[in-house]
Amino acid sequence: MEFEEITPGPLLADIHSPDDLKKLDEEQLVEVSDELRDYIIDMVSIHGGHFGASLGVVEMTVALHYVYDTPEDLLLWDVGHQAYGHKILTGRREQFHTNREYGGLSGFPKRSESKYDTFGVGHSSTSISAGLGMAVARDLDESDKKVVTVTGDGAMTAGLAFEGLNNAGFLDSDILVILNDNNMSIDPNVGALNEYLVDITTSKTYNKLRDEIYDMLGHFKSAGKKMRKVASRLEKAVTTAITPGGLFQALGFKYYGPVDGHNVDTMRRHLEDLKDIPGPKLLHAVTVKGKGFAPAEREQTKWHAQSSPFDKITGKQLDPDTEPKPPKYQHVFGEAVVELADENEDIVGITPAMPSGSSLWPLMNKYPDRAFDVGIAEQHSITFAAGLAAEGKKAFAAIYSTFLQRAYDQVIHDVAIQKLPVVFCIDRAGLVGADGPTHHGIYDISYLRNVPNMIVSSPLNEEELRNMMFTASNFDDYAWAIRYPRGRATGMDYPEEFSSMEIGKGQRLREGDDIAILSFGPFGNYVMDAADDLSEEGIKVGHFDMRFAKPLDTDLIDEVCHTYEHIITIEDGTKLGGFGSAVTEYLADKPHHIPTTIMGVPDRIVEHGTQEELHDEVGLDPKGIKEKVKEVMQAQSLNA
Repeated sequence: MEFEEITPGPLLADIHSPDDLKKLDEEQLVEVSDELRDYIIDMVSIHGGHFGASLGVVEMTVALHYVYDTPEDLLLWDVGHQAYGHKILTGRREQFHTNREYGGLSGFPKRSESKYDTFGVGHSSTSISAGLGMAVARDLDESDKKVVTVTGDGAMTAGLAFEGLNNAGFLDSDILVILNDNNMSIDPNVGALNEYLVDITTSKTYNKLRDEIYDMLGHFKSAGKKMRKVASRLEKAVTTAITPGGLFQALGFKYYGPVDGHNVDTMRRHLEDLKDIPGPKLLHAVTVKGKGFAPAEREQTKWHAQSSPFDKITGKQLDPDTEPKPPKYQHVFGEAVVELADENEDIVGITPAMPSGSSLWPLMNKYPDRAFDVGIAEQHSITFAAGLAAEGKKAFAAIYSTFLQRAYDQVIHDVAIQKLPVVFCIDRAGLVGADGPTHHGIYDISYLRNVPNMIVSSPLNEEELRNMMFTASNFDDYAWAIRYPRGRATGMDYPEEFSSMEIGKGQRLREGDDIAILSFGPFGNYVMDAADDLSEEGIKVGHFDMRFAKPLDTDLIDEVCHTYEHIITIEDGTKLGGFGSAVTEYLADKPHHIPTTIMGVPDRIVEHGTQEELHDEVGLDPKGIKEKVKEVMQAQSLNA
């Protein structure tokens, strides 16, 4: 999309760094916040991007950069899509139209992008641990910089956040954790912690008493040393006696709040007060995801992110494409798991905070007692699934590839070693696009196929996905991983009935002459396109849809070796240790084998862009396949 210039408000226009923000009077911060919110709405309505989370922390962002001396003071954002306002205030406003575009700004904080991005983050719940590491490094260096982490959008539900809190309370380093409590991740927050926070924010007795104590004693800065000690003891007694804040105090944190995260003056005053209080502190700020944009406040999950232009007043999509589109792979999964659950009452579904992203909502709506959103708790989700499987349930764990990385020990220790038949339905496999390297699902083939008692499969299309799920639902020997990409499927017509699939067996799709292409997963559709073009040029390649990286169809590979002179493998995962490696490992043990070329994602960090742009960059699109075939043919002719 061409850049459409958006004019910032008069105050925001003069802010190119936090130093410019600090030149304003305190009374002007409300206006700056309004201008920043309007600018984010204007930008995302045209160029797309994450939306609701950044709108919810506008006042917090302004107050933080006004009070703290960033980047000398260290500010960490968790999760990263809260940081749009932060990026705009730290010198990137004029480049912000390139956000999440190929070659442009990252949608998340990124250390190589700005000195104000102190820690890169795409996954949730890392800020407290990283911030504590920075605080301890500061203590070792005997410097006086401050460390502040903003933990929100459901991030506090993850075990890593509590591991960081527990260690921070023990080490007693000076760190401020801001809990951005908006009751949301992408979908509504779940769990006992969420209910605990709701109790805090709705306790009239506690809030009234807290406000009265605060008013009586005055601001911490203006109080004398003796009075500050009295205030601290009284506050501790109150919070311990009537529960709110007691959890965080038990972990060694001084608890403050809850406060209105949308009152920039309130946020500023509290931050100024807390800046001079030593030790671990937690400020509980209550916010609304999507604040200031009515449609986003009403439908917070829908407005978590937007990819299409919309009317910034009504929220209606502009020039909607009414052409029918193929279903997304995640929706094919969502419909299929319900159909399977209709026939098998032992089927259950589990997802770590992604019922929308992984399309588990249909199962949750139809069978609410058999579908579970466990919150941002990937490790727990897998061991929870293992426990269900141990008691005879057929557990379908719907999880993003990049999130499954966080539960790798549970995959091995709790599932594979015990030969439990958990079905891993791995969404967002391959290069995912604009979310970039923190979300690319390119490692799962490698990290799963070396685990015993694990089938690793990937479908060419919708029909194969459904049939893999059906076959897995009736397989009880051990675990099965089914990986599929983000985005649209092929749009093929597939049978309504499921069919069993022979485990470890591929299929021949096209006969050829000298070169055979073995594809694993949806990239086989690119191979079909490339093979059609090559055929018009008189080049005939064989094409084999392998379906399984483990177990391999070694009979089919042997047949290929007897018929062709060269093998090319292709996959939407890393070249190192993936499907292509599995093929070459098998051939290495054969006394006579043909040369093999592996096509996959190279051993480097691939940045963000559309999936098509990234496939082109790494040479895995139809054009790249054709070029590789011709390169192999040229090498063969030179060696002839």
